Amino acid sequence: MKNCIIAFLAAGMLAATGCGNGASGSAAGAGDGNAVIEAIMARRSIRQYKDTPVEREKLQLLAECGVNAPNGMNAQAWEVRIIDSKEWIDGITEVYKAANPQMASRPGFKNMFVNGTAVIAVAAPDDTYNGVNAGLLGENIMLAAQSLGLGTCCLGAPTRFLNSAPEAQPYREKLGINPDYQILYMIAVGYPNEEPAAKPRDLSKIRFVE
Repeated sequence: MKNCIIAFLAAGMLAATGCGNGASGSAAGAGDGNAVIEAIMARRSIRQYKDTPVEREKLQLLAECGVNAPNGMNAQAWEVRIIDSKEWIDGITEVYKAANPQMASRPGFKNMFVNGTAVIAVAAPDDTYNGVNAGLLGENIMLAAQSLGLGTCCLGAPTRFLNSAPEAQPYREKLGINPDYQILYMIAVGYPNEEPAAKPRDLSKIRFVE
């Protein structure tokens, strides 16, 4: 799973370099009126969603934005699965609840994907090279979602469960992912039902080299 972590880090690289989130000394104001920069600065991880399903044309657009991410040698060694089937989401959630009953006791729990009405799974060969490529794909998806008024959250626990739990394998098999690939992360998608405040970014991590 170390490469899953690498994928998450890669997915955050663009946000880490651009999201001042109001921090002191941020150059964010220089991008006023720029739709891309505004989407980066406004993106938040959403963990509460409305029950309204996301239109399939929007989900398709998110995935297409994802696969237009840069990737080494244009190898495109990834697979993307869009899951908006309530039957699949509810079914795997019941399996997950049986294995993790403490999770189901959380207030407002509806499904294991922080109640998103859809989820996008991104899979690739489990190595650093392809993990970085897949991470860039995920960032494109999340920023595109933000621009469309959708919320997203990159998820670790459901990913680990789909990859490793024997009882989850029928659900993974239904995704039709290359058996040599790992699901590196899953992104919950939905219409947000919260507006979380920005968390500060440490801009001292950024330095020019003279």
